[in-house]
Amino acid sequence: QVQLVESGGGLVQAGGSLRLSCAASERTFSTYVMGWFRQAPGKEREFVAGISRSGGNTNYADSVKGRFTISRDNAKKTVYLTMNSLKPEDTAVYYCAADFVRALISTSPRAYAYWGQGTQVTVSS
Repeated sequence: QVQLVESGGGLVQAGGSLRLSCAASERTFSTYVMGWFRQAPGKEREFVAGISRSGGNTNYADSVKGRFTISRDNAKKTVYLTMNSLKPEDTAVYYCAADFVRALISTSPRAYAYWGQGTQVTVSS
């Protein structure tokens, strides 16, 4: 059982930046594709960014391309989401997730077996 713990959320003004972290409990962290998702009130959970096992490949939702960066440190068993130029529409609970089956980055929440508890990001206008 993989445990994922997110941190780094908070309240920020539009145009500001935040860095989310997600720490994993498993030594096999480097064998998981990792993803960040978000869910705003009344909306479905949506894909934000994903990163391959080695970190060599990444994928982003169109809405965050050029503003968000996903990265990972396998030695620290941690994945990061650096968010710049934040907008009020980025307000949501952000979740990290782990896919231990596929080598390719999936944008579907159903592909990810393990989830963190979420961290709130609120962007004020």
